[in-house]
Amino acid sequence: MSQLIQYASLRPTPWKNGGGSTTEMLVSPAGAGFDSFDWRISLATISESGPFSVFAGIDRTLALVDGDGVLLDFGDERFVLSPSEPVIEFEGEAAVHATVAGGVTTDFNVMTRRGVCRHRLELQVVRGSQPLKRRAATTLLFLADGEGLTLSSECERIAMVRYDLLVLEDGQEWTMDAAQATVFVVDIINY
Repeated sequence: MSQLIQYASLRPTPWKNGGGSTTEMLVSPAGAGFDSFDWRISLATISESGPFSVFAGIDRTLALVDGDGVLLDFGDERFVLSPSEPVIEFEGEAAVHATVAGGVTTDFNVMTRRGVCRHRLELQVVRGSQPLKRRAATTLLFLADGEGLTLSSECERIAMVRYDLLVLEDGQEWTMDAAQATVFVVDIINY
């Protein structure tokens, strides 16, 4: 079974501190809140410097999809999320302060509850046609950049535009096709 979540149909929610907004794309189980989700996928804009929300017991991956980048200060360690190093993994309970470097950024966010499930995010550049490699029963495909991407299986053909999310929960083999596209493949592994 597949489910296409079109970014154009979603609405952002402003942060309480006014430093950005978040667009929740998908949460499992459906309707779960911040204290009860198993996994959560969102797209956030960071427009001002400030602290990240704390999510105890959650593993996070953040991937830059638009903008110059952001400096993430973990207290004793710093990391620059940038076009050349667009992905970082960290624990949700970490105290993180973000400093916006050169303007608004857009970031893809994956969160999984430790002890329930885990995730793996892989950045892939698609040129032409290539098979989609899946490593779990639930695979999510996010189109981070490019004019479009088409996924095909024996039974379905799905067209995606930038920032769309596709959920695959079956054993079908899929082929990705694009002139050029950057995609994030997220595998959700249940314990």
